[in-house]
Amino acid sequence: MYKFLLCWRYLRTRWIALASIVSVTLGVATLIVVNSVMDGFTEEMHNRIHGILSDLVVESHSSSGISDSKWFEDRIRETLGDRLEGLTTVVAVPAMLNFSFNGSNHTQQINLIGIDQQSYASVSDFSQYLMHPENQKRIDFLLKDDGYAPDRTTFPESGWNYRRDMARLRKEIDRETQRNKELRRQIKSAEVGSLSLSDSMDKTTIGGLTASTEATTPATSNPEPPALAANSDSTSTSSPETPQENPTTELASLSDFLSKETTALEPPQSASTTTEMMMAGPSLKMSANDPSARAHYFDSETDTHTGIVIGISIGSMRYRDPHGDVKDLFFVRPGDDVSIALPGAGSPPRAIDESFTVVDFYESKMSEYDSTFAFVPLERLQKIRGMIDPTTGKKSVTSIQMKLKRGVNLAEARDDLRAVFPPDQTMVHVQSWRDTQGPLLAAVQLETTILNILLFMIIAVAGFGILATFFMIVVEKTRDIGVLKSLGAPGSGIASIFLTYGLLLGIVGSGAGVMLGLLFVWNINSIAALIEKITGREVFDPTVYYFSEIPTIIHPTMVVWVIIGSVLIAVMASVLPSIRAARMHPVQALRYE
Repeated sequence: MYKFLLCWRYLRTRWIALASIVSVTLGVATLIVVNSVMDGFTEEMHNRIHGILSDLVVESHSSSGISDSKWFEDRIRETLGDRLEGLTTVVAVPAMLNFSFNGSNHTQQINLIGIDQQSYASVSDFSQYLMHPENQKRIDFLLKDDGYAPDRTTFPESGWNYRRDMARLRKEIDRETQRNKELRRQIKSAEVGSLSLSDSMDKTTIGGLTASTEATTPATSNPEPPALAANSDSTSTSSPETPQENPTTELASLSDFLSKETTALEPPQSASTTTEMMMAGPSLKMSANDPSARAHYFDSETDTHTGIVIGISIGSMRYRDPHGDVKDLFFVRPGDDVSIALPGAGSPPRAIDESFTVVDFYESKMSEYDSTFAFVPLERLQKIRGMIDPTTGKKSVTSIQMKLKRGVNLAEARDDLRAVFPPDQTMVHVQSWRDTQGPLLAAVQLETTILNILLFMIIAVAGFGILATFFMIVVEKTRDIGVLKSLGAPGSGIASIFLTYGLLLGIVGSGAGVMLGLLFVWNINSIAALIEKITGREVFDPTVYYFSEIPTIIHPTMVVWVIIGSVLIAVMASVLPSIRAARMHPVQALRYE
């Protein structure tokens, strides 16, 4: 009992131990805060990556893809059995997307993915990343009237209403431009007619003078210009009260005025304007050469191309305005048309140019995917690339994606499929989503591990402080140690006093650190806002991270291990001083007293 009484007395009276407690407290709190934030970011990243990628993927190494996907699907179902929850086929191909913005063309490399709208949602969380609520329930690649991103006040007008308004505006501008061109043509014809009329009037009015001149003047002499003769004749025959205006000058002024007005009426080409002109070209030629094809003329006011869902970072950019406010600049929006160039599935591959209508945006908040992914209907992409056998009707795909039921061993299922589909025989490779993102996940795990080691070194520094403090206490308490030993206290009892003292320091310091760390994590966003207000700089730039708040996750296991580690360091720091105190001889301890 005397051991605990002495430990408690030393803990209350020795203020030098407070420095050791504060060191342990700060180290434990730092570990909890950093691990909670890192776990939050890691969990968020895992959820987004896993939500985009399926559990297992059977991917072809051939450029033509998996020719008989039905046979592979049957083998997969036989191998996995009840472990399989969902399965779908996918065609993925690199492509170039082209659109026009502010009168200039923009080209961007993308990953074009053909998906089956019936089954793709069963293997990934693709639907929940779409903007329109109806597409979140079930994607159909059809343009909606409106209602995109109802929770975002800055999203621009999109859908059929926007498309019809833009189509009508372009038609009105085209009609006005055509009318002005026709008027300019008539003005030009009138100018030519006025010059001919003036020439005729000149010959009629001064015919006698012309005849006499021809008799005395050589044929090479230049007569007076018809316009001058006409003007002279008009001036001489007009009444002073009713002067005649020059029709040529008046028509020329009107022509210049209409030319300026027509130029002002011609707006800069938008994304959909240039693309529609490019896409309507073949339809116009077909209608002109074949009157029976007029019913198939593409009208952007009533027609759309095949729907496409593009990543939001492909069609927009997040930036700061001069006032420092974060805004989104949209280059294209649902309702606009884009052009995509992609390679065919033949050998050698040939370039294919196809037109699509943007029907929705895809926002996973992973820049790697939002800036490259674009989704189209699977059958349409297979038809475009020539991946349908005309004789057998078999459709080729580039990969087969699967989702397993919760709790299934992912590595075991992957190994079972690898045994069924050996790469040297089937030319396919089986991977899990962790294998696909292995380098990224390994880098994050390595960063977390190194960070924990560095933070535990902070607690180790506190441990050395405890070690120095305890050596000083042993020197100061030499007489007390001698008295206790002379009264019969064993060496193990003396050692246990200092070991218990270190244990109490670790428990008190880690307990205070846990409370401080949890309070910091629970209020981290408020603290971040306060730091931003004081420093005037944002802790997390929304143009980079796309986070509305800092994600944090507190794992009880992590908290327990931090407490155990900090207490263990404090106890180990008290081992050497306790051994010295236990070995002290009572006579030597009381010699100088």
